[in-house]
Amino acid sequence: MNEGTRRVVLASGNQGKLAEFQEMFGPLGILMQPQSEFGIGSTYPEAEETGQTFIENAIIKARYAAGISGLPVIADDSGLEVDYLKGEPGIYSARYAGPESSAADNNQKLLNRLQGIKSAERTARFHCVLVYLRHEHDPTPIIAHGRWEGYIIEEALGDHGFGYDPLFLVPAEHLTAAELPSELKNQLSHRAQAIQQLVTRLKEIKY
Repeated sequence: MNEGTRRVVLASGNQGKLAEFQEMFGPLGILMQPQSEFGIGSTYPEAEETGQTFIENAIIKARYAAGISGLPVIADDSGLEVDYLKGEPGIYSARYAGPESSAADNNQKLLNRLQGIKSAERTARFHCVLVYLRHEHDPTPIIAHGRWEGYIIEEALGDHGFGYDPLFLVPAEHLTAAELPSELKNQLSHRAQAIQQLVTRLKEIKY
């Protein structure tokens, strides 16, 4: 590790997410390490997401990983909010159709809940909240929040994305999130917005 490099834990074991975060935060002298390197998910169970909001759950995951690793942590929580359904699936986006549900199960439940609803009433947005904690008891976490506005269409289109991407129409592009080229998606998405906000904030402070 180069002199001046700071180690920061990513409260996730997702390798794709780790690579994305490393690319964005590397220029700041940050080396991202997955929480699995500290036994979270094996020696230790993963954090219980008991919050009622994306922000609460991201903070819970960050504090948990910081307590075990003893290092600064970045955690994210994200999901889909559908206006007609008063915010569903929200914080339950990954398990909307049940604890062991697949993306296809979740998508089908969403389509069933919106059956017969006109296009204009199918407005929705993806949210991504990122939290940065300097240590487990950090009283002033940095919070970044990205939003991506769109509509829920009536059938899945595209195979580049994951989760609800095939149902999420991006109006400006006339394509679903799953039809967008990855380079464009990585510029527009809720996660891209939140990451850029956090990068900007970390440049401004002593992290």
